[in-house]
Amino acid sequence: MLRTGATLAEEESRPDRARAEALLGEFESSGKGWFWETARDGTVSYVSESVARTIGREAEDLVGRAFTDLTSTEVSDGGATSERTLGFYLSSHVAFQDLIVRAKTKNETWWSISGRPVHDEVGRFFGFRGFASDLTKMRQSEVELDRLARQDSLTGLANREALRRALDDALVGAARRKHRCSVFLLDLDRFKVVNDTLGHPAGDTLLRLVALRLRDTIGELGQVGRLGGDEFEVVLPSTSSQADLSILAQGIIDSLSRPYTINGTMVSIGASVGIVTSDYDDRTSDDLMRDADLALYAAKGAGKGCYRFFAPEMHEAARERQVMESDLRLALEKDELKLMFQPCVDASNEAVTGFEALIRWHHPEHGLVSPATFIPLAEEIGFINEIGEWVLRTACEEAAKWPQQISIAVNLSPIQFKLPSLPSRVRAILSETGLAAKRLELEITEGVFLSNDEHVHDMISSLKDIGVKLALDDFGTGYSSLSYLLRVPFDKIKIDRSFVTGASDLEGRNAALIRAMVGLASDLRMQTTAEGVETDEELQLVRNLGCSLVQGYIFGKPMAPDEALALANKGAATLPAKLPPREARIRIIRAALLHHQGRVLGARLRNISSGGALVECREEVAAGARIELDFAAGGLIEAEVRWVKGTQFGCQFKETFNLRLLQQLAPAAPKPQPVMSPHYLSSGAVGGDK
Repeated sequence: MLRTGATLAEEESRPDRARAEALLGEFESSGKGWFWETARDGTVSYVSESVARTIGREAEDLVGRAFTDLTSTEVSDGGATSERTLGFYLSSHVAFQDLIVRAKTKNETWWSISGRPVHDEVGRFFGFRGFASDLTKMRQSEVELDRLARQDSLTGLANREALRRALDDALVGAARRKHRCSVFLLDLDRFKVVNDTLGHPAGDTLLRLVALRLRDTIGELGQVGRLGGDEFEVVLPSTSSQADLSILAQGIIDSLSRPYTINGTMVSIGASVGIVTSDYDDRTSDDLMRDADLALYAAKGAGKGCYRFFAPEMHEAARERQVMESDLRLALEKDELKLMFQPCVDASNEAVTGFEALIRWHHPEHGLVSPATFIPLAEEIGFINEIGEWVLRTACEEAAKWPQQISIAVNLSPIQFKLPSLPSRVRAILSETGLAAKRLELEITEGVFLSNDEHVHDMISSLKDIGVKLALDDFGTGYSSLSYLLRVPFDKIKIDRSFVTGASDLEGRNAALIRAMVGLASDLRMQTTAEGVETDEELQLVRNLGCSLVQGYIFGKPMAPDEALALANKGAATLPAKLPPREARIRIIRAALLHHQGRVLGARLRNISSGGALVECREEVAAGARIELDFAAGGLIEAEVRWVKGTQFGCQFKETFNLRLLQQLAPAAPKPQPVMSPHYLSSGAVGGDK
């Protein structure tokens, strides 16, 4: 039988066709991609078996259906799809490439589809042919990377970048809808103590627990995020009422202040909150964050555990603080820093045993600046090491002029204590000044122990090898004083003035605590210094309780170097022949107004005598400040702040106050009870009055 040419050509092409079909099937089964074809009307004329299985159908079942029915227009992850749709290209007969679509499947599946129109030799359109690949894994990776880029890895909250976008969006929405949005900036109080004492894993656990409580408190009101460390932010797109914000901020503080249990240990922290609300102006997100930071700084300065709203005058306060920073950096070279010396005497015979060096800053414009103000500032700006070394050198130079039996005590900041070069600097200064090592006493607080134990003990060993003495300052006011005494070979403990003040109160327990401290120190062969002794009754009490040394106004206020030299040569402090009996004080709780630097602040009287009062005020008032009090008893009363501790301060009236004026206002005034007088508060870093 003869074959025509066409038939022969078909038979010759069969092996090539089989080979092509085999290659096509092998490629499609690899999962790397699949092919498709449509008719003129956009219905499926061919589709790979692999994609049919993905959809959960047979390939022949899909033939005749619209190709666009295989894809979905819904996007659940917020990711971007291609700008033009598959239907647009199919209907316009335009070739397309890498069109990203989502498959209409139960499980999320993404395809990248390419196709071109098919025409015959005369240009008639026959449909589309194309190729597609699976982008699901790649898409999921992109979504995960995007999520990680917007999420804090530790807490799962929004990170800094996501918060920035949330605030930008809130500002745009607020401007469009003519309302305000708000920002909370939060800082955890006492978090560093937990992190340093229990370790970083415990600190991380605590941050995660804080994040959960923040989410619960804020709910759907806004976006909660972590900026880093122990700092958090809340963006509130639609909340701006001061009353609502106050309630929410207090709710956050109350929630975060509840105790936590971490690895069986009960942990308590707090939170400070700065609040700023956008106005109908051109402030940017950077502007709001700056203002929120100023409000947070004010909250922390007010005693922590509270919230503060931003006020425009905070900018001026920040500017003044910046100027103060610059002035402090120049204070050393301008010779504005001075040392004063307060005597420490033997409790039994009033012999002067040593002096404590106390720093003072005589500012050319602001006058005498309290150490409680500029020492924390120096620590914050990283200038405390330079100041501390100057104090140590100057104190040793002065002490070298005194008789050999009299020592000098110098306070060390916890930041100084971390310096690896501290022992070598101490050796060098002792050598340069000619002061014997045994005459130098370095005072440290419990703050130095809130770091790596190995470093602390290495530093203590190095300092003890030099021959200097070590004293634990402000004993009894920290968290683990007894354990420090067992671990560290202190030569002396200084009993904080808060125990000495009020020790003669028969209803108090201060005397019992002092007795216990003295007994413990004696057993450990350590001396004890009672700080802040001001009256004859306090002196007799600490003597009877066994304190070996006494420091306080009763034997001398901080004095200039020449006065200290004269007293050192004299060898004994002069005790007043007879101190006047302490004035009776009235325990009272009464609202008052405090006038200070042109501002009127709310305050509360806690007790009062004819000479002074104990006042509580949430705003910061420095020691030495001149104030006026108004508590509806004879007009404004001029006073000077003598000491500050937290939110309370003691003040001395300029003129004697008639207590009868107060008693006339109260039908049943409380019976006068003895309360100890206020005294200066030490800075705890490089020296404050004792």
